[in-house]
Amino acid sequence: MRAVRCETHGDPELLMVRDIPEPVAGPGEVVVGVQAASVNYPDVLIVADKYQVSVPTPFTAGSEFAGTVRAVGEDVTGLRIGDAVMGTAFGGAFAEKIAVPASALSPVPEGLDMVQAAAFNVTYRTAYHSLTTFGDVTAGEWVVILGAAGGVGTACIDVATRLGARVIAAVSTPERAQACRDLGAAETIVYRDENLKDRIKEITGGGADVVIDPVGGHYSEQALRAIAWGGRFVVVGFAQGDIPRIPLNLILLKGAILRGFEIRTLAQRLPEVVDRGRSAIATLVAEGMKPHVSEIHGLDEAPKALARVAQRQTTGKVVIDTTR
Repeated sequence: MRAVRCETHGDPELLMVRDIPEPVAGPGEVVVGVQAASVNYPDVLIVADKYQVSVPTPFTAGSEFAGTVRAVGEDVTGLRIGDAVMGTAFGGAFAEKIAVPASALSPVPEGLDMVQAAAFNVTYRTAYHSLTTFGDVTAGEWVVILGAAGGVGTACIDVATRLGARVIAAVSTPERAQACRDLGAAETIVYRDENLKDRIKEITGGGADVVIDPVGGHYSEQALRAIAWGGRFVVVGFAQGDIPRIPLNLILLKGAILRGFEIRTLAQRLPEVVDRGRSAIATLVAEGMKPHVSEIHGLDEAPKALARVAQRQTTGKVVIDTTR
């Protein structure tokens, strides 16, 4: 089968499409025929060996996918050949087939096609839990989303507006700002043209109630300085590459709550929260919630797709269609 292989850590352009042996379903595992796989920013970091966990080469890139069950291993119940599923893995998604534990899979929600399902799981679970489980967002609150035009950012806009919050989308260009307004953001701030701290205070009339930060870098402190007293600041990731050093006196003076959220370990630490979130997200999907997919590439174009995400040239989600 064909797979996108990382043989040397570095830029996405170093990735190669290779023929490798097909996976076999071991005990408790399922082989899925991948029809679509989405690009997440951590995929770029893993390929570059800049992620929190280092993956030795060679490996197949990709962490999120949707497709149909092709084989079921021993001790697997509840899944049959032909079932439409979506799932996550630490690697292996950018391939025609992948073997994963059955626990890594869930049914494709009614109303989503395979491309949408591949783009849905990581970003929307991240958005939902960062906003609700860790951000305690309520209707009417001002929510600042940094990196709002990216995959997680656009999902946060979608979920937050459906929860009744007022979204301020912080982005890098006017074009990305327009894309966020089209998705429902009440206000936008363009980093390069406006002072983030001053504009947040101006728009909100005193400070943001919640900040969702998947970006890091120097924007984090600016946003924290613009938070209201008692506000919540949720750290989701560091897409900019730099981990900020936050002055803790800001937390003290503002009575702020600073929380970190990592989707990779949430099910291990808070399984009951994940179950409730799955039900709530399914309800939102039934009401029409869908991921914003801006680009679809074939498997051979995977290096280009990752490079575009790495260079922040996209809005929403970028998806690899293995059938192209």
